[in-house]
Amino acid sequence: MLYWKLTMLRPVSWTSLRLVCRKFATVSSSAINRYPTSKPAAELLEGSVPSQLDRSILSAVQSGRYPLSGLIRDYLDNVGTVLDASLAYESRPSPSRSLSSRTSESSRNPLVLVAHCVRDGNNHKLTLCSGFALKVSSQREGEAYVLTCAHTFEEIRHSPLMFNTTSKMEDLLPVELQSCQSGTFVITGDEQSIKTHPVTAISSALPRSDLILLSCTTPSVPTVPVSPYPVHPQTPIRAHFVSHVKPKEPGWSSWIGGTWSKWPGTYDALNHMLFRPLPTAGSSGGPIIDEESGAVVGVMLGTRMDNRIEGLRGWGVPSETIFEVKMFSLPGLEGKK
Repeated sequence: MLYWKLTMLRPVSWTSLRLVCRKFATVSSSAINRYPTSKPAAELLEGSVPSQLDRSILSAVQSGRYPLSGLIRDYLDNVGTVLDASLAYESRPSPSRSLSSRTSESSRNPLVLVAHCVRDGNNHKLTLCSGFALKVSSQREGEAYVLTCAHTFEEIRHSPLMFNTTSKMEDLLPVELQSCQSGTFVITGDEQSIKTHPVTAISSALPRSDLILLSCTTPSVPTVPVSPYPVHPQTPIRAHFVSHVKPKEPGWSSWIGGTWSKWPGTYDALNHMLFRPLPTAGSSGGPIIDEESGAVVGVMLGTRMDNRIEGLRGWGVPSETIFEVKMFSLPGLEGKK
């Protein structure tokens, strides 16, 4: 005799489903967001450069000293690389190092912009994000290590402009064509002046954590304090936001090359680096700081939605990831393999 086993099926409602969505705070092929118009404006015409920031980046790309092809090789070769140097533990930085005192409109912003760009004739692709310099031991004079997000670099390295479209599909490899110019740049300065510093190497990469460590030659990038410890839930924090047009709401200050920056106050929900308000385009790679201590406790990566009740929230990776996954050697163990 055959017996059939019946199983009671529970009805599933939409509220019981877990929806996960991740969006990254990246930009399009220009540092300025554009919208379609019925008539092409002058700045949208082929070959034109719409902004001071765009002009500076495209001008720097023409040098071609450190093309993206070499940086891509560094990126792939140095995944999980532990540097023979240590990163200072600064959970309670001194007042002169604390970022809490630098979040006002009148203070100097110690952060940088990071641009990845490839240009082939009249066509170009540009991704822009934020970053900050780290205080690293055994650092050569004039050298800076800048931490930023990895997804904007991933976006540029998969751009069609980075591939020789005349090759067979199975033979597609990133190449530097005669007409193709590319590079990654750390950008400093203010609303009046822009300084572009070519990235010479990618020293380490943690793609799963969406972090890369850039090396560049620049004499004047201030470093920021980084805490190796996780923050407690509901800790008041501040995140660095960027806008490419002047916002209407107060609290924004002019920054590099016509961009605007702000440090809105927020909090860390459930110790998972989830926060509001939502980060703006170009904010990825910027720091999240503990409002009380002024130390960096996380790196902003974009937005995500865990459920419909909470909705979209800003999202980042804790700074302890830099220490736990070991981009750097533990203090006192440099040079010991």
